[in-house]
Amino acid sequence: MAFFIQNLAPIMFLGLIVFLLMGFPVAFSLGACGLFFGFIGVQLGVLPEALLQALPLRLFGIMQNDTLLAIPFFTLMGLILERSGMAEDLLDTIGQLFGPIRGGLALAVILVGALLAATTGVVAASVISMGLISLPIMLRYGYDRRVAAGVIAASGTLAQIIPPSLVLIILADQLGRSVGEMYKGAFIPGFALTGMYVLYVVGLAVFKPDWVPALPAAARTIREDSGKSGLLSLLLLTIAATAAALYFGEHYAAVQSWLTGTTVTTVPTDETIVVSMCAGVMLAFVLAVLNKVSRLGLLSRMAERVTFVLIPPLLLIFLVLGTIFLGIATPTEGGAMGALGAFTMAMVRRRLSFSLLKQALSTTTKLSCFVVFILIGSTIFSLVFQGVDGPKWVEHLLSGLPGGQTGFLIVVNILIFFLAFFLDFFELSFIVVPLLAPVAEKLGIDLIWFGVLLAVNMQTSFMHPPFGFALFYLRSVAPIKAYTDRLTKKIIEPVTTMQIYWGAVPFVLIQVIMVGLIIAFPGIVSSGLDKKQVYDLEKVRIEMENSMPPEQPTLDPAAAPGAAAASGADAALPAAAPLADDDPMKAMQESIDKAKK
Repeated sequence: MAFFIQNLAPIMFLGLIVFLLMGFPVAFSLGACGLFFGFIGVQLGVLPEALLQALPLRLFGIMQNDTLLAIPFFTLMGLILERSGMAEDLLDTIGQLFGPIRGGLALAVILVGALLAATTGVVAASVISMGLISLPIMLRYGYDRRVAAGVIAASGTLAQIIPPSLVLIILADQLGRSVGEMYKGAFIPGFALTGMYVLYVVGLAVFKPDWVPALPAAARTIREDSGKSGLLSLLLLTIAATAAALYFGEHYAAVQSWLTGTTVTTVPTDETIVVSMCAGVMLAFVLAVLNKVSRLGLLSRMAERVTFVLIPPLLLIFLVLGTIFLGIATPTEGGAMGALGAFTMAMVRRRLSFSLLKQALSTTTKLSCFVVFILIGSTIFSLVFQGVDGPKWVEHLLSGLPGGQTGFLIVVNILIFFLAFFLDFFELSFIVVPLLAPVAEKLGIDLIWFGVLLAVNMQTSFMHPPFGFALFYLRSVAPIKAYTDRLTKKIIEPVTTMQIYWGAVPFVLIQVIMVGLIIAFPGIVSSGLDKKQVYDLEKVRIEMENSMPPEQPTLDPAAAPGAAAASGADAALPAAAPLADDDPMKAMQESIDKAKK
């Protein structure tokens, strides 16, 4: 019995694993395990009964958490955009744009996946929509099935790391950090990972051209009447927008100084990138609108199509992320604006219907309830786990690892990588992250950086064969039987499950490489964070000296006029003495000198 009492924390953790392996839902496994071991702890005298009385307060605290409101807002925004046909238009347009080059369809899928990630934040919606739209096209024109499946699944998982990601919201809540700061930290790593996917496809186009063929000329439908592609005007428009963005980015500090009326010398990198890109995109959109309204005919059909299909979702991204990065809106308010913008875009495209709205609201409600129930279960589990000194057990287990911070990070990332075979990112965020965060903070690891690192690692939970959810989503929409293509009338062979699994392996390796790069080069994340203010000790001393009241001269009561007539109370007041040896300014100066040494 003494052994059981002393090791109740690890036994409780093993009990949770047993509950999960038995197939119970995660939310109920967490809650049942917490209540079961809480009852045992009370009976053994390890836990006071009053501890469980805190449960109602903690549950009401979940309901009052404003941060979690961002989850339904961003989910609704993504579902409205995805079901209004935005993904289909983006894939068709960008596929036509990159079609003439080898791997163009795969590049289009990756770029559209990044755009959907920045607007939807939901992996399932991205993978299913791109699987339904792009997979038949890639199979039609001879893409290797493994490459096609891997590109679709991997680009869909970008929704987990590119803001506004749901996992970043949950990680920020579990780590006790700002969602906005988490978004800023993940901004550069998310698009760096997108760039690594692009490099992989470019490498395949060079070394395995038969795997990623170009789109045949007959399939390129967006052309001028003369038969030209019309890419020249698009190139000129892109150059003009890029030049405007670069110019605005170089002078953004001056713009800030003019707007605020104070001298601004430095601006955060992420804020500069978002605002300058918004300026360039707005210029391109205004020029395209002026060309269409005035009928000047300066832009080709391809240029107009790309502008009017690509820029509205980009503007929505800037509306949401830009206001968050600039500090104008909180993530919850940004999500509300994004949902309103999605409704507006769907109405403008005349694709907003009652059935679409009903489906989007129903799915949003289900996902939000799913998250809240897991959070309730994890709260019950964590309260009891803390009561039996579980955090101390985890801290002693991990803080004593050899190698300090580096050893801790290596072990934690290996642990997350293997747990991701069996648990999805919701379960990892609610079960594992609260146990790791106190140890990381005690080791001096920045929790924003740590959260982004875990988010990149958790991406592998969607791609792991054989339990990756992105692979399941793709399997649900990939053909399981041979079928006749409606355009080419050719027999298209089905996509096997093993082909999907093998296609995911290279992208899992790319994600692991990204984890290593973040550990090796922490600036990938910290460059997106605001610089901490550094204080000059010399200036602090001068300001404190200036703020001290002027030294009063020493008065001799006997020499003061009217001293003899002073009342008894006044005469009893002691004379002001000169500063003693323990002068506070002198002691402060000595402390500052020691700190400087």
